[in-house]
Amino acid sequence: MQAMERPSHAIYAEELARRYGTTTALAGLDLAVPRGMVQGVLGPNGAGKTTLIRILATLLRPDAGRALVGGFDVARQPGRVRPLIGLTGQFAAVDEDLTGEENLLLIARLLELGRKAARQRAAELLERFGLAGAGRRLAKTYSGGMRRRLDLAMGLVGQPEVLFLDEPTTGLDPRSRGELWDMVRGLVAGGTTVLLTTQDLDEAGRLASRIAVIDQGRMIASGTPAELRAKVGGQSLDVRPAEPGQLAVASAIVGEVMCSGVPRERDGAVTVPLAPGSSGTEALAAVSLRLGQAGVEVDELGLRLASLDEVFLSLTGPREEEGR
Repeated sequence: MQAMERPSHAIYAEELARRYGTTTALAGLDLAVPRGMVQGVLGPNGAGKTTLIRILATLLRPDAGRALVGGFDVARQPGRVRPLIGLTGQFAAVDEDLTGEENLLLIARLLELGRKAARQRAAELLERFGLAGAGRRLAKTYSGGMRRRLDLAMGLVGQPEVLFLDEPTTGLDPRSRGELWDMVRGLVAGGTTVLLTTQDLDEAGRLASRIAVIDQGRMIASGTPAELRAKVGGQSLDVRPAEPGQLAVASAIVGEVMCSGVPRERDGAVTVPLAPGSSGTEALAAVSLRLGQAGVEVDELGLRLASLDEVFLSLTGPREEEGR
């Protein structure tokens, strides 16, 4: 990556390195994030996602390389970076012995807002995040989703240009997760840049315009969700027998007809990739014919592009140890 200032980028990093003793958390990572978008950072446990966030948020100094946020160097100009950013970690960092309003007022005063401005900002955020009716209740009475929304609101008190979300939906139920996704989309529509680290493939696909896949502290792939799927391969053929007991028969037929890879059985279905240059239509017809001849009825038979789960597993491989 060329070493130069890029004011059009909200985040710009090159050759970032960080070690913890004998463990390498980042090993020369490059990243460039344009303003006003969601950049996903995807990787297994120990890939270096949280270390990257800590460096960009000025909480940790890199051992080598450099990073700019809003055009300012995070190591040499942390005082210029901090007013520009907000951070929401993996677990809600709210004071449960304070009310929702008091949590927001505390952050506002720490950011040196006056009393009137602090109360106005707290009221705005409580309303924006659907917490106005619960603003004067103790946070310990909030549901998990409400605490998460309050935590996100606290990260926005200073109206940051760049928001770091480190696995923000950990532990949330589907409804709360969807609500948080909607809030993130609203922030980006208002001009905020979001760096999202996640292991939730669905979350990355729904929110991020671009995804960086990192493993063992290095960037191993980057692109839009569609581009990443294309890197893994073309189409796959899926077969789901109507009778689970016929899965082995269906798998054998698919493997024999396709001759393009080892069929993979998962969740009552069998999947096999198409060989490069092969016709999906012809493969579909041939498998359908053989299944019919064998008396295997199916609930599902079709072609699809690789899923983000398959991209993730293909790019990162198996994981035996966890680190930072």
